[in-house]
Amino acid sequence: MKYTTSLHRIIAIASALTLTCVQFFLLYNTYELKNNHYLFAEKRIIKEEYLGAIKNDKVMPGGANILDHYVMGNLPRLAALYKTDKQAFNKLGQQVCDSAFRDLRKANNMDSLMEAIRQRNHLDRKLRFASTIEFIEIAFRRDQYVPLYHQDGHNEWIDPQIQTKAGIRIAGTLDNLEPNTLAQHVTVSSSTDNSYNISFSLYMDTYDRKQTILRLMMPTFLLSLLSVGGVVILNFVTFRNWIRQKKLSEMKSDFINSITHEFHTPLSAIIVANRTMQNDRILSNKDSLLPLTDVVQRQADRLKTLISQTLGITTMNKLSLHMERRSVHHLLDELLLDYRLNATESEAEVTLTLNKNATRDVVLLDPFWFTTIILNIFDNAVKYNTSQSKQIIVTTSSDKKNLHIEIADNGIGINKEVRKHIFDKFYRGGSGVHNRVKGLGLGLFYVNQAIDSHKWKLDVQSEEGTGSTFTISIPLLEQKTLL
Repeated sequence: MKYTTSLHRIIAIASALTLTCVQFFLLYNTYELKNNHYLFAEKRIIKEEYLGAIKNDKVMPGGANILDHYVMGNLPRLAALYKTDKQAFNKLGQQVCDSAFRDLRKANNMDSLMEAIRQRNHLDRKLRFASTIEFIEIAFRRDQYVPLYHQDGHNEWIDPQIQTKAGIRIAGTLDNLEPNTLAQHVTVSSSTDNSYNISFSLYMDTYDRKQTILRLMMPTFLLSLLSVGGVVILNFVTFRNWIRQKKLSEMKSDFINSITHEFHTPLSAIIVANRTMQNDRILSNKDSLLPLTDVVQRQADRLKTLISQTLGITTMNKLSLHMERRSVHHLLDELLLDYRLNATESEAEVTLTLNKNATRDVVLLDPFWFTTIILNIFDNAVKYNTSQSKQIIVTTSSDKKNLHIEIADNGIGINKEVRKHIFDKFYRGGSGVHNRVKGLGLGLFYVNQAIDSHKWKLDVQSEEGTGSTFTISIPLLEQKTLL
């Protein structure tokens, strides 16, 4: 299977998610562990004090007398109904329990008991509690219990306001009656005839249980967050560096291809000119030979400059210009002559047209970089052109201050989004033809660099499918300078 950036992203994301899930699982288990052992010491103290306070009693100090009064006092009636009318028995049993529960709530002394325990043991936490009864059962015969009330039963004759899922609330304000808040569970029974069995519990908790646990876990949580974040950042940096190295490798290959093409252009012109000079008719005519030697000289000079440019390409941010006063029309004539020579060697049919409409054409420029500007625009006009007959029309014009060079082609054009980036270094356009054309994406970058270094202006007009027009505006020399 080929290792791609998409596969790398999938593996990195999957690894990060797995690590996050593991960390979440560990944090959740840690929270549950702390939640289950929260107030462990306080619960142990309160459990011992509470059991000591209700020794030989039920629910709370004095609770056994109330329960005995109602349950044992109604035992004969309950026994008679149990034998004759089970429905009446259930009703009376719940009514007896409801009365007992009401009196227990009225006689509630759990608040004072819990406060005394808190002060006696110096428990600084603001504790809340709840006292509940889970069931009451009676036995007419030894160990044969019949329920009067059960927390899971249908208790229509008991006040619903005091009923909870955990049982009948006798005292306290704690709402969270869960297993992790249970301090003590007690079941009292008597293995004799005509007795009853009761189960009751004491719950306790603080006002801010969750906040306190989370606060205690904060160092663990932050360490876990930092570890996950560190791994994610490390993966991101590694992936980014890998992408950069991959791009550098690709750019190296593209650069070799591109610079090979750049070297091939002047070499082709030299070869064509040399082949032409070997023609007997040219050799016999000195006037025909001289223009060809000029072509060889110009292209040899350009090849030499290209070699220097290649050596310094990695540090090229600002160009070093060698300004000369030149006639643009003369330079364009030479450029078009050289380009036509190369075009005759290629399979593409290229038509070059020069319209000299400018009345003034002498400006200050660097001849090498001016040539680079024009040739790179020409190359793009040919490469990004799917027409069978490729046309490039160069038109010059002038006004009082500037010379304008307009280079128009009949290529594929440039859409608005691509136009924003065509001068960016290594930019290769969007898709389609752009991807099929070989190159490094430096051509128009060089053009823009040279234009900026000369302090000229460049305007691009283009629409997709209608060709492109590059207009270069060059300041003219003042008239007095020309005299």
